[in-house]
Formats: sequence, C-alpha cells, structure tokens
Amino acid sequence: MEAWKPNEISTLESKLTHILTSSEEEPLQLQKLQPYIPHFSQNPNLLISILSSKSLFNKPNTLLSFFKWSQLHLSQSISPLPLLSLLSPLLCHHKFSDAKSLLTAFIAADKTHMLHLHLLNLPVNKIRSLKLVLDTSIGAYVACRLPHHAAQIFNRMKRLNLKPNLLTCNTLINALVRCPSKHSILLSRAVFSDAIKLDVEVNTNTFNILIYGCCVEGKFKEGLGLIGKMREFGCFPDNVSYNTILDFLCKKGKLNEARDLLIDMKNDRLLPNRYTFNILVSGYCKLGWFKEAAQILNLMTQTNVLPDVYTYNMLIAGFCRDGRIDEAFRLRDQMESLKLLPDVVTYNTLINGCFECNNSLKSFELIGEMEGKGVKPNVVTHNIVVNWYVKEGKMDDAGRELRKMDENGFSPDCVTYNTLISGYCKAGNLDDAFRTMDEMGRKGLKMNSVTLNTILHILCQEKKLDEACKLLNSASKRGYFVDEVSYGTLIMGYFRDEKSAKAMKLWDEMKEKEILPSTATYNTVITGLCQSGKTDLSVDMLNELLGNGLVPDEITYNTIIHGYCREGQVEKAFHFYNEMVENSFKPDVFTCNILLRGLCKEGMLDKALKLFNTWILKGKSIDAVTYNTLISSLSKEGRFEEAFDLLAEMEEKKLGPDSYTFNIILGTLADAGRTKEAEEFISKFMEQEKLQETTILLDEQKNVNTSETHQESDPKSNEFSEQINELCAQGKYKDAMRMFQESTQEGIVLHKSTYISLIEGLIMRRKSISKASLS
Repeated sequence: MEAWKPNEISTLESKLTHILTSSEEEPLQLQKLQPYIPHFSQNPNLLISILSSKSLFNKPNTLLSFFKWSQLHLSQSISPLPLLSLLSPLLCHHKFSDAKSLLTAFIAADKTHMLHLHLLNLPVNKIRSLKLVLDTSIGAYVACRLPHHAAQIFNRMKRLNLKPNLLTCNTLINALVRCPSKHSILLSRAVFSDAIKLDVEVNTNTFNILIYGCCVEGKFKEGLGLIGKMREFGCFPDNVSYNTILDFLCKKGKLNEARDLLIDMKNDRLLPNRYTFNILVSGYCKLGWFKEAAQILNLMTQTNVLPDVYTYNMLIAGFCRDGRIDEAFRLRDQMESLKLLPDVVTYNTLINGCFECNNSLKSFELIGEMEGKGVKPNVVTHNIVVNWYVKEGKMDDAGRELRKMDENGFSPDCVTYNTLISGYCKAGNLDDAFRTMDEMGRKGLKMNSVTLNTILHILCQEKKLDEACKLLNSASKRGYFVDEVSYGTLIMGYFRDEKSAKAMKLWDEMKEKEILPSTATYNTVITGLCQSGKTDLSVDMLNELLGNGLVPDEITYNTIIHGYCREGQVEKAFHFYNEMVENSFKPDVFTCNILLRGLCKEGMLDKALKLFNTWILKGKSIDAVTYNTLISSLSKEGRFEEAFDLLAEMEEKKLGPDSYTFNIILGTLADAGRTKEAEEFISKFMEQEKLQETTILLDEQKNVNTSETHQESDPKSNEFSEQINELCAQGKYKDAMRMFQESTQEGIVLHKSTYISLIEGLIMRRKSISKASLS
C-alpha cells in the first residue's frame, strides 16, 4: 500500500475537522464520518491528529463525542495516545469528571500499564495542561486501587515542581494509608512531606488521614504528636482526629490511655459526640467492663447526647457474650422506655444469646414477639436458628429451617449453606454435605473458600484423600474460588499420610495456577518435608520463600531446626540456627527446647546444660518443657543430685513441677533401686497436693480401701490407674512399670493410690531380689 502524501493527509484532516465543526446537530455530524472509516484504519495517526486539532480545542463536547464514536467504529490497538490527546482540551475546559471517567476505564483494561509509562514520560511543553493531566491521573489510579502507580505520578509532579491539588494529595495519602502494607504507610508520609515542600496548603482532613495511618501501625504516640503538629500548619483537631485514636485504643484494650485522651479532647474544647461515646461503650464491652460501659451510658444522658439503638445493641451484645442474659433484657426494656425501638439486630442478638444460654424456648418466643411488634426477621435470624440446630446435631430441623426461609421469601446465603455443610461434615454425612453444596450451585451461590476448605479439612481428617483431590479439581473446573488454604489443606493431608510425592505434585500445580502461597502455606510444606525426613529439601523451600519476597517466621525456622534434630543431625541444626540468628532471626523458648531435646537425644547432655546456662545468662525465657527435658536426661543418666537442683530451681521460678516431671523422676528412682528416695519424693508431692485425687486410696495397712475426694475425673487416668493397680495386686510389677512408662509418655497423671501401689511393689520386689541373692 502506498504511503499517504502530507498534502493528502492535510486535506483529509481538514474535511473531517470541517464536518465536526459544522453547525449541524452532533449525531448527523458523526454519521457523515461513516464513509471515512477505512481512511482511519489506513492511517493510524489520523485519529490523534483530529483529537489534537487546534480548531477543535475549544469544542471539548465535540471531541468527546468523536472519541466515543471512534471507540465504537474504529478497530484500533489499545494505545493511550488518542486518550492523552483528548485529555488536554477536556481538562482545560474543566471537564474533570469526563476526563477521570475515561482514564479509569482505560486503566482497568490496560494490563501492561502502557498509559502509566506514557504519563511518566509526557513532554514538558504545555506546563498547565501537563499539571492537570497528571493531577487527574493520580485520582484515576487511586480509583482503580493502584495507589503505588499514583504515587509514581505524584513523584513526577514533584520533580517538575508542579503543585498538585489538595484533594489529590488527600486522596492519594488516604489510599496509601489504607493499603495493608507498612511500606505504603511510609510512602504516605513521604507524599505528605513532599506536598508541604510544593506549598500545598494541607488541612485537618490531611492530618486525620495520617493519624489513621499511625493507629494502623499501633503508633498512638505519633498519632497524638500529629494532633499537636496541626497548629503549625494553621489546622485544628476535630472530633474525627480524637475519635480515630480513641477507636484504635479501645480496640487494643488500652482503656486508661483512652481516658487520658478524653481529657486532652476536653482541653481542646471539643465535646465528645455520640460516636465518641459509642467507641468507649464498645471498648468496655469487649473487655467485659460492663459497669464502666453503663457509666458511659449515664454520662451520655448527662451531657445531652442521647444514646441510640447502636449504643444499646453494643451493650446488649456484650452482656449476651458474657452470659448475662437477664441484664441484656433489662437494657432492652430501658431502650423501650426511652422510645428507642429495638431493631432486628437487637432481637437477633437476644435470640442468639438465649440459644447460647440453652434457653431455646425463650429464643423461639422472641422470634414470635419480634414479628408481633412489626420487626421482620432477616436472613441473620434464620441463620442463628440453623446454627443452633446444627450445634444440637438436629440436622433434619436445620434442613426444615432452610425450607422455611424460602417460604418466608428469604434466600439462604453462603453462611446458611456453610453452616449446614459444616454440620453434615462433622456428623460424618458427606453425601448430604455434597448434596447441599450442589444446591448452593443451583441457586447461583458459588461455593466459597470457606465451604470448600471445610469439606477438604473433614475429608483429609478421615484420610479420604482421593475424594478430597477430586473435590479440589472439580471445584476449579466449575469456576469455584480455590485458594492457597484449599491446596495447603490437601498438601498437609498427603504429608500426614506419608505421601510426600503427591503433596509436592499439588504444590507444583498450585504454583502453575498462579495461586500465590503465603508464608503459612510454605510452612505447611516445610513441616511436611521435615516430618518426611527431608529437611535439606525444606531449606530449599525456605530459600524459595525468601526469593518470592516473603518473610519467614519463627515457625519456619523452628520447624527446620526440629527437622534436623529429629534426623539426628544436631550439628546441622546448630549451623542453621547460627546462620538464621545472623539473618535477624530471634530464637524463642521453642527454639531452645528443640535444640536441648536434640542434644539430649544424641547423648550430648553436657552440651545441653551449657546451652541452657547460656540461655539463662542472656535473660531469655524458659518454661516447664525446658526443665523437664534436662531433668529427664539427668535422671536417666543417674545424675539425680543435679536433677533435684534443677527441680528446686523449677519450683522457685513457679514453672512446675508437673505430672511429667513427677513421673520421670519417680520412674528413674525406682529403676535405680532408690526406693527410699522415691517414697520421700511421692510423700513430698502428696503434701503439696500435686497429684490428682481419685476414688480409691490405700490406708496405712495397705489393704483397706477408703474413699478419696473425687475431683475432675479423667477417663484415661482412670483406665491406666485401674489397670496398674490390678497388675500390682497380682504381683506383676514388671508389667505395671511398662504401663506406667506408657502413661508417662502420654503425659497422664495417675491416681495417688496407683503411685503408692507402684512404690510398694517396687520395694517388695527389691526385698525379694535381695533375699534371693542371700540364699
């Protein structure tokens, strides 16, 4: 095809411009363009030339209509150039809404971010136009939830010393602050600082957004500091400034700081509003401080701020959570006396509260009452009833409630179906669980990740891994949302079933489908590999995690250290431990216990004691497991004096001893023939009431049964105790000791009488052995 000559292009452009500038009605103008459609496809620059035409610059509406016409009639590759040509005339004629609308539509379709690249490199030949384009583009990228792209455009404005609009700055700072990323909050502060340098006159709203960012990070002092800093910029804090910090303080349970903040608020001559009081009521209720919450209610009336239904609903919910249902009803009555009509939330809270207190009759009575008072039950009401039936195991009644919802004109939602599916799964009725899942699909409710993961978890628990795998595959094919938890659940199921190859195949499949694993999912795989004796491979997985920009946690490191210790590779465990400490890993008590256990298992007791002493000198925390690990190893090596020293230290630090400590020392003393010390040890424990009391206690004559005080009965403790007592009575002390050691491994506390029987049996056995050796 021959290239167009410049005079031909100019002539064609003039014709088209003339058509668009003629005084006829706009639709007719655009119709006249139809014969020229082939020319646009032959010369791609023709569209941009017309949109950039000086004669059309002052006709923004005509240009906008022409641009929309071109989108409908011209087949063109996605290029930002036509849009960029149109933005200048639109913005110069204050068509901000149209410009932003076109930008957001383009950004949504611009998967390769071509527009963003062009905006960062626009020529600086029309400063006024460029400023408006960049400013509006920031708002468009924020609207498309791409605040980091918007921040890069803001940086370009800063480099060109172009002053952005205050609304643009506030919009960008707010979007960054609400991004779930520490980096984003830091970036928001940089934008604020740059806005100041560009002479943007910030306002109270700007500071309120920054205060919110500080609170998200838990930096309440910095938030308060910003309240003080406002005055430097001619701004003054308002109720929002204080309420933002107050809300976060109450959510964190920092009620004393919240009280101090109220005093600061008063000093700033700001009166608490209803929202302020509601924040306090909510905070007190979450902590169970109902007396204080009631005082806030009284304070509201004293300051002529009337509580609303929301205030009462929070208090009622608090009392219901605390099981104080009568007080919740008293508040409901108080509401009515103030002419505040309880709403569906009030009734739902009370209905659920009564169910939780096992007063189902009152719950159903309330459902009838609310209907009588013109308060219509909603989906939540029905879901509460369904949930109660499921908890009671009344699945038939739950199914009937589902049908009742349909009859009453309510469509069961995902919560309804998820509750039912969970109930069927727990009851082991997987057929009905799948039937309910299919019903969800027929009603247009897609099985969400909660539904899917509930069933997968149950199937994996029951080791029905093939069924779980089929469900996962069918869910993906049917367009249901499958997340990393879905894959992680099944991966762990395969690892637990010692099918590591299948687990890793699923892991690869997940990544092929671009389902990004989190640190938690990586931990699942690392745990599985370590338990399969493939700790070296788990280190490769850790490196992959780091390579993907994720941050490992204590679970990641401790799992690998534990894996090496389990494999008997203690030196590798310590090498890895040292390497990780150099990379800012902070070992905790679990790390210490893993390493101690690994050393003791490999017979390196002295090294374990050295590590323990180093750990103590550094002031790091220890627990009962730490002491039990060392006491166990010392006792098994016959180093009882050292074991008793640690025991005394353990008691002094109020970390025990517990049943495991008792069992291990008693067992090793008895095995070593130190029966006198064993008797003294058991007497000491009985005096301190360390042992669980039971129904049978031998008297001083060792043959008379008397009753013991019966505390909480543990079925396993009862079972082991009875069998050991029976074996001792039959003189089968070897078998009794074998059972005793089994109970120790399971951490079971035996009855007092059982320990006495064992000690007596061992004493008698030692005496009989001594007699036999003398004869």
